[in-house]
Amino acid sequence: MIFSSWVTTFLSCTLAAQGALAITLNIDDLSSVKSAAKTVASDMITYYNDRASKDIPGKLDDTWWEGGSMFMILIQYWFLTGDSQFNDLVQDGMYWQKGDDNFFPSNYSQYLGNDDQVFWGLAAITAAELNYPERSGQPSWLSLAQGVFNTQVPRWDTSSCHGGMRWQIWPYQSGYQTKNAISNGGLFQLSARLAFYTNNETYATWAERIWDWSATTPLLRKTWVIADSTSPESQCTDHGDFQWTYNYATYISGAAYMYNYTKGDQKWMEGITGLIKTSDQFYPTGKTFDDSTGNILSDITCEPIGKCDRNQITFKAYFSSWLAFMTTIVPDTYDLVMPKLRTSAQAAVQTCTGLSSGTRCGIKCKWRYWGVLNANLVQSKKQAPFTSDTGGTSKSNPSAGTNTSDDEVPQLNTVNTGDRAGAGILTAVFVTGWVLAVTWMIRGG
Repeated sequence: MIFSSWVTTFLSCTLAAQGALAITLNIDDLSSVKSAAKTVASDMITYYNDRASKDIPGKLDDTWWEGGSMFMILIQYWFLTGDSQFNDLVQDGMYWQKGDDNFFPSNYSQYLGNDDQVFWGLAAITAAELNYPERSGQPSWLSLAQGVFNTQVPRWDTSSCHGGMRWQIWPYQSGYQTKNAISNGGLFQLSARLAFYTNNETYATWAERIWDWSATTPLLRKTWVIADSTSPESQCTDHGDFQWTYNYATYISGAAYMYNYTKGDQKWMEGITGLIKTSDQFYPTGKTFDDSTGNILSDITCEPIGKCDRNQITFKAYFSSWLAFMTTIVPDTYDLVMPKLRTSAQAAVQTCTGLSSGTRCGIKCKWRYWGVLNANLVQSKKQAPFTSDTGGTSKSNPSAGTNTSDDEVPQLNTVNTGDRAGAGILTAVFVTGWVLAVTWMIRGG
């Protein structure tokens, strides 16, 4: 996930200048939430179909990893609403980008990071957990998630720091000299979810290994502060301390799946509660945040200065979505997270303004609560993710993704700056779509 330049502020202001009607949403009215979710999901598909790269299913303009994130939204949207009109499109994109059944397609593998790939794996395990429809003759969603796991585990790097995932995959990438929270936390969450779904101890062992290793580094401190990054050069003793919601969410969510898998091992509950408590920093108070209550979610590293790029404005969507689902498998966490996610949803809906069509959503230039209408009534859905023992239909293939040459360093081609730059308009729609779908989940479908 290669950070772009600060294009989002410009695009957001442009959208705001054209703003017309706000999307009407009453989060206490199920029909209102469902209608809003459908409107935004439809608008996401409009952007998707209008993209320059429309001849490549699953490939969004100027970015690759966000395709997986978008499909994760639409998979949830289907589960939460029963609206199947976008399923063919989602299936087209997911299968097209599957690579050697591991979401590492050769067209993009030369510049991808471990975090890029793992987001597609998380989309696949989401599809498996929610019994998303599969196509005959195609690999199962579960096997595609297993393929990502099987591709990433061999990259576990013991040449420094006694382990850990590097940010980037290839030595010629500048981020190769970094071990970061999202790459390690992403694989940790994927491993925990695979253990949860399959009841296979191998995945649980890896989840525990990644968690325990992270705890030997600044990536997962005893104070439950997560560093964004550390470097092999220092043997992972230094730390980049930018605070991001999604880093916390990957570890919190993975710990929740492990808590459920281990039938209540307090090690995981300690991690869940410790990280949630530290996550209170993302509910700041004061004039900088236009909030005196401390009840509105904010990515505090970039929002106060209006510098959230096209990646960073999506982070709160993962935080709210993953924590909302967490409450279905660890019910005792409901009171820890839901009250503030509800107030965050109420604030976020005010940021969604329509263009002349009255539907397309942008981000207000000076509005600091970017993009997330969070989970607020998840208990009404009363449906935890499925497992192979509780009605999950996606079939396992433990060797998925292993028939590949992905470990060979690729020949470099010219990489477009577009592949590193922002897709701000699409991201604005993406975040709004995610959170509207999650709001519907929480309210109950």
